[in-house]
Amino acid sequence: MHGAAMDLTPEQLRIASRIDAQAQTLMSAGHDDLAIVAAMLEHLPDFKRLLDAGQGVMDELCRRFFWFFRYAKALERVAAGLQSGAITCPR
Repeated sequence: MHGAAMDLTPEQLRIASRIDAQAQTLMSAGHDDLAIVAAMLEHLPDFKRLLDAGQGVMDELCRRFFWFFRYAKALERVAAGLQSGAITCPR
C-alpha cells in the first residue's frame, strides 16, 4: 500500500477526529503531556483499538490528524517517563 492513502473506516475517522479536537484544545491551552493524558483518559480504550488495527492505520491517522499525532507522541513520552521512573505515580 506504499504511496496510496489507506482506507480508514468511518469509526476510525470518528475516533481520531474526537481525539484530535480535544488534544488541540488542551495543547493550545498550554497543558503539558501528563495533564493532557490525564484529561483524556476516557479516550485510551478507543486509542488502543486504533493501535490494534495496525501500524498502517496509525500512520495514516497521524498523517491526517496533526493533533492526534501530537497526542500519540504525548502518550509515548508519558509511557517512557513511567517506564524510566522519571514520572512516578503517587501512592
